[in-house]
Amino acid sequence: MSKKKESVLAGFKAFLMRGNVVDLAVAVVIGAAFTNIVNSVVKGIISPVVGAVGTQSLDGYKSCLKAPCGIGANGQPTGVEILWGSVLNATLTFVITAAVVYFLMVLPMAKYLARQEARRKAREGVQELVEITELEVLKEIRDELVAQRGGAAPTGSRDGF
Repeated sequence: MSKKKESVLAGFKAFLMRGNVVDLAVAVVIGAAFTNIVNSVVKGIISPVVGAVGTQSLDGYKSCLKAPCGIGANGQPTGVEILWGSVLNATLTFVITAAVVYFLMVLPMAKYLARQEARRKAREGVQELVEITELEVLKEIRDELVAQRGGAAPTGSRDGF
């Protein structure tokens, strides 16, 4: 029983120490911190600009679906309000976050990986060209040696050359 427990714990440890799990954990932590920055930009800059154009900040925009909307005499809300301003605020936050992540992280990384792949393919292409050229030169040397001996050129058979 103890051996099985140890192997399960060892497997779990190996899973946690894999590169992709650690990278994912770092990405989640950085993403959470980045979300706070984007939320601050939306609430501190975008919402007041919208409020200057409109009448309120984004969170204050709402529509009354079932009248009368407000606070009743007992302190409870009355009516049915749709808080579309907060939905718009969340949507803007998402779009800004997605745009920053794409333009500052995904796009440069994709370009970098494409350049690396092109360089790798170029190196492989040159290596293949050199190998093919060497093979052709060796075949020509073999054919010359056979011709000097006075024999016929071999047709694809390996005769020690």
